[in-house]
Amino acid sequence: MPFIVGLTGGIGSGKSTLASCFHEHGAKVIDADGIARQLTEPGSPVLAELAESFGADIVDATGALRRSILAERAFSSDENTGTLNKIMHSRIREEAERQISQFANDAIVVYDMPLLVETGSEAMCDFVVVVEAPVEIRVSRLLEHRNLVEADIRQRIGQQASDQARAEIADLVVKNDSGVDELRAQCETAWKRICMAAGAC
Repeated sequence: MPFIVGLTGGIGSGKSTLASCFHEHGAKVIDADGIARQLTEPGSPVLAELAESFGADIVDATGALRRSILAERAFSSDENTGTLNKIMHSRIREEAERQISQFANDAIVVYDMPLLVETGSEAMCDFVVVVEAPVEIRVSRLLEHRNLVEADIRQRIGQQASDQARAEIADLVVKNDSGVDELRAQCETAWKRICMAAGAC
């Protein structure tokens, strides 16, 4: 089996930037959000199940998912978030495991999974990297780069695992409270740790 690195962090923590850096070093990256987009393509059974649970109007006239409307409803309560997770996450994990099985045994595979802790997916990983950033910095980044309002951002952060819960399952915690250059510098250190753990360097 490949060496599997779970990469997680709260929304706006900088996880995607770190995943990109690991990819540059030769890691194979599996993106859970990308899998979710594939699973909810027009006409898919998953999209039909989401529409049944959250309303037919989450699908537009072309058959595509209206992600902003789904997010608004799914994150409006813990119960709705739980419904979303029940529909999506076993399927995401199944597809991630299928993709992992396609790689060579000596590969280092980074599983970029925002809800690694919440779904218990750390159990499938050999090494876990957690990216942390202060809440106010994360809110600021998301307001600047995504079409979200502050109340929605804070609600999503509140429904995700805490930094403490993530740290408890981490083999390495990367602090991302400075700029991109500092994060990339930390990526170099993190990659060396991963290679050593994988017996690849």
